[in-house]
Amino acid sequence: MKLPLRYALALPVAALLIAAGCYSNHRVGALPGEPPLDPALVAQGKAIFRDDTFGDEAFWTDTLSMHQVIASAVDPTTALSVGLKVDAEALPPAVVQGIQSGTISLTDPATTVALLKLNAVVGVKGTVESINGKDTLTRIGITCALCHSTVDDSFAPGIGRRLDGWANRDLNPGAIIALSPAVPAGAKAVYASWGKGKYDPRFNLDGQNGPQVIPPAYGLLGVHSVTATGDGSDLAYWNRYVAVTQMGGQGSFSEPRTGVSVTHGTTDLVSAKLPALQAYQLSLAAPRPPAGSFDATAAVRGKAVFEGPGKCTTCHAGPTLTDANVRLHLPSEVVSEPEPAGVPSYASRSATRQYRTAPLAGLWQHAPYFHNGTAPTLDAVVETYDTRKGLGLTSAQKADLVQYLKSL
Repeated sequence: MKLPLRYALALPVAALLIAAGCYSNHRVGALPGEPPLDPALVAQGKAIFRDDTFGDEAFWTDTLSMHQVIASAVDPTTALSVGLKVDAEALPPAVVQGIQSGTISLTDPATTVALLKLNAVVGVKGTVESINGKDTLTRIGITCALCHSTVDDSFAPGIGRRLDGWANRDLNPGAIIALSPAVPAGAKAVYASWGKGKYDPRFNLDGQNGPQVIPPAYGLLGVHSVTATGDGSDLAYWNRYVAVTQMGGQGSFSEPRTGVSVTHGTTDLVSAKLPALQAYQLSLAAPRPPAGSFDATAAVRGKAVFEGPGKCTTCHAGPTLTDANVRLHLPSEVVSEPEPAGVPSYASRSATRQYRTAPLAGLWQHAPYFHNGTAPTLDAVVETYDTRKGLGLTSAQKADLVQYLKSL
């Protein structure tokens, strides 16, 4: 069933990491062979990533009427249950105290409106006006941070300091969009099938239902094929795709290889922002694994397995542990296909019809694995490779290899 664009939910793959505390790993320098990044451009990109809707209020407000849904039915408890996050650093002390004491209700939609007025709901931008003396949500839009930021839960589950670029695996995009009164009853079943942490960034264009895991988007400096299928040679390509075809931003995207051509509005609010957005993304490294999260001695042995009998370096090679800059792979070469539940090959729906080798930095952080989430753990990843590639690894080798992957 092919659905029009107005029923799509955003997957802003254009995302990045501003990690707090022990996870911070911001980079503004350059890797060997990569040009240095302009700090001023990086700062502009951060603001775009967090706060720019590219004019997509026309979609989320005028078409989907999500401002009305939020104001009438989405209290903070409901918002947190579908994976929305709250930036604790945007909360004034009085609000913090009110939440802690219970004097501010988390079951009242008016509290959600108040949080939007404070710009505290990660990835959601609301316009709140005083109408007849009451704060009223009149416009709503989304930013790149919706799907590609989470929080560190330092205040409470779902409330904490921003971790931009960390895939929001708690987010339930299908459940959110199904709240709109503009979505036909038949489409709601499709969206409900996606579940937490998954989204199909092509469904609204080709009508095929094959949800993918929302990916992290850090550690991309030096990686030129940034998506699972390597459709574009830089982040700007995918940023434009997402901003226009998924978020509903004002601008144009065209891809002859897939026959996609989408234009919204008459004023381009996307193109001029792409260089800064890309610079911000490339400035951010993957989060380092927390201390004590892996066995360092076993990881040393696992590295030898990775480079030897595991044959991992056949594809996971070079400083970014991926050959994506020099080649892509046919679906027959990867272990993540066939897709689960008989859904169509994701590669077959892409511009390249192939897959890139995923870079491995920060691998510890973003389960489940593979583009379709078919491996729930790194143990399952190793087991899948060992079985499908006939590696013949021993149990000890597989265990050591997992520890090495956790160390990346």
